[in-house]
Amino acid sequence: MTAPTPRLRIGELAQATGSTPRALRHYEQAGLITSVRAVNGYRFYDAGVAVRVRNIRHLLDVGLTLDDVRVFLPCLDGDVTEGPASAQALRVALERLAVMEERIAAQVAVRDRLAAALAEATRGRVRTAA
Repeated sequence: MTAPTPRLRIGELAQATGSTPRALRHYEQAGLITSVRAVNGYRFYDAGVAVRVRNIRHLLDVGLTLDDVRVFLPCLDGDVTEGPASAQALRVALERLAVMEERIAAQVAVRDRLAAALAEATRGRVRTAA
């Protein structure tokens, strides 16, 4: 007979993973983690879900979205930083990087336009002491 798998309540899992209960519910709604419900409605998670949550948080921290993280589902229960990345995972990461670079370029262009407008507006003005 095998020993029962330790179960964590949502607050315990949040504390163990540096997450929040709200984030855990969001991951569950997105289909990335699962729980069982007690009669009283409390969520209980297998202790092994903590590894999955840490991996999800790591992937989100590097800039991926929850939709992007779905590609990594087959390896979320291990160390996602150790194994070789699949071709699909690399494609998703490269696409996300391209999106980020486009957004950064757009923001730099806006900043440059604002800086130029400010330079034009203040050209020739002498500041006086108040």
